[in-house]
Amino acid sequence: MKEKNASSGYFVLLGFSNWPHLELVLFVVILMFYVMTLIGNLFIIFLSYLDSHLHTPMYFFLSNLSFLDLCYTTSSIPQLLINLWGPEKTISYAGCMIQLYFVLALGTAECVLLVVMSYDRYVAVCRPLHYTVLMHPRFCHLLAVACWVSGFTTSALHSSFTFWVPLCGHRQVDHFFCEVPALLRLSCVDTRTNELTLMVMSSIFVIIPLILILSSYGAIAQTALRMQSTTGLQKVFGTCGAHLMVVSLFFIPIMCIYLQPPSGNSQDQGKFIALFYTVVTPSLNPLIYTLRNKHIKGAVKRLMGWGREM
Repeated sequence: MKEKNASSGYFVLLGFSNWPHLELVLFVVILMFYVMTLIGNLFIIFLSYLDSHLHTPMYFFLSNLSFLDLCYTTSSIPQLLINLWGPEKTISYAGCMIQLYFVLALGTAECVLLVVMSYDRYVAVCRPLHYTVLMHPRFCHLLAVACWVSGFTTSALHSSFTFWVPLCGHRQVDHFFCEVPALLRLSCVDTRTNELTLMVMSSIFVIIPLILILSSYGAIAQTALRMQSTTGLQKVFGTCGAHLMVVSLFFIPIMCIYLQPPSGNSQDQGKFIALFYTVVTPSLNPLIYTLRNKHIKGAVKRLMGWGREM
């Protein structure tokens, strides 16, 4: 087949076309989760900004995570909802490039940010006397900037490598958003270099962060078990348990997609797994962090009390 440059064309996002009877149900469910994501994460961002008691490193990084989740879902879900609602399932070449860039950038930044959040918990539990020195506001801002810069820099390189691959034949992307493996399948040239790059990048930004996070929580667990106070122990496991749950919801689906060998059913399974970490996980994060969180409940009460006085 003749190689084609799709830069002036479009792609067809097949999404869940194999299950047309599910598209309306998926539209309603995804829309509900997307609204929950917007409300929950905006709630955390504004509450952390408005309440001075939450002006701590933990809630600063949590606000960054909420903003990341907002951007991450918005980079793909509105397009998915449009495609599920109407017969047209196309996306322009430029739109696909932009979507791929932001999905990669925000996903990578979140991997790094979760490491930073685990380090914050490590310092708080294992080195409490040095916490204010080690987690100085300026250092926290530098860590947050490093997360964003690493994500967007890595994405610029990786998305460029993907779109340099010449495409040929049809332009049907067998996914609900533009992602690297699905786009590489449109090429009629050898993509082993790109696949190797994807594997290396996945290892760097998935496996290594996960090892660092587990190492941090291993040290936290050792410190917590030596604590004499039951209240302190419950506080540690309450705070760190929420973060570990978020880490699990984020990393496990990504590992299932990017670090497993390809199989006949992997593409269809991958769509639903990707749907989980792009739609469900960002909507659950605010609930996980706020449901039994005394600081958040106290901030809400203070905010409501201030509102009544006004």
